[in-house]
Amino acid sequence: QVQLVESGGGLVQAGGSLRLSCAASGSIFSINAMGWYRQAPGKQRELVAVITSGGSTNYADSVKGRFTISRNNAKNTVYLQMNSLKPEDTAVYYCNADCLVATSWGFETNDYWGQGTQVTVSS
Repeated sequence: QVQLVESGGGLVQAGGSLRLSCAASGSIFSINAMGWYRQAPGKQRELVAVITSGGSTNYADSVKGRFTISRNNAKNTVYLQMNSLKPEDTAVYYCNADCLVATSWGFETNDYWGQGTQVTVSS
């Protein structure tokens, strides 16, 4: 199986910065896209940023210019640098990875999620 472990959430004042990390481990042959999603209370989970194995990135309009996604393929780790944080960025942030995994019958592609990390931005 595959585990995604997130870290780096916390409480920060508006205008501050946080860096989230997510490390994938398990029977991983390779990882395609990795991304960050968030879910605020009473709202649906939404895409924040995604990065392909080749380094192409895509961001939600609400975070463009403030957040930067990056990854270390050798460590199966994805990062989210969040600057100029706003109260509306408050949410639980989830890591996602599209992994090619080894099974007893061959290989298959599955989508995995981390447990989530709370980010709270005070005004």
